[in-house]
Amino acid sequence: MRYLIRSAKYFVAFCVLYLVVVWLSLKTTRGMDVGIWDYILATFQTTKGQLLGVAVVALAAFYPRFGFMTRRVECDMEEEKDVIIAAFARAGFSLKGESDGRMLFRATNILDRIVMLFEDEIVVEQYAQWIDITGIRRGVAKVVFQKWK
Repeated sequence: MRYLIRSAKYFVAFCVLYLVVVWLSLKTTRGMDVGIWDYILATFQTTKGQLLGVAVVALAAFYPRFGFMTRRVECDMEEEKDVIIAAFARAGFSLKGESDGRMLFRATNILDRIVMLFEDEIVVEQYAQWIDITGIRRGVAKVVFQKWK
C-alpha cells in the first residue's frame, strides 16, 4: 500500500512540475495567446504528447523502487550513537524516535520535507556489526557521505 501512495505522490509531483514548466513557457513566449489548458490538450492530442503521458505514468510507477534504498555500514549503534546523530544533524535530519535498536530520523527543515514529498523518514537499525540505514535515496546518501567520507 505504501508503494502505491508513493507512486501517486510522485505522479502528482510530476504533473505539477509539468504544469509549472508549461505555464512559464507560455508566460515568457511573446505572441502566444493560448491558455494553459488549451496548450495541454493540444499537446496530448499528438503522439509525442501521449508518449509524454505514458512516460510520466511509468516514471511515477517505478520511481519508488529506485528512489529508496538501504545502505549497510559497519558501525555499532550503541557505541557511536552520538556520531550517528551528529552525522544526521549535519545532513539536515533530527532524531524523532528511538526504541529497541532502532532510530527514526526526519528532515528538520519544512522545505526539505516538502521537496521529499514528506517521505523523509530514515530508519537506522542494528544488524550484527552493521547498521542498516533505510530511506529516501538522497537522504541516505547525504547521511552516509557526512559520516563515512
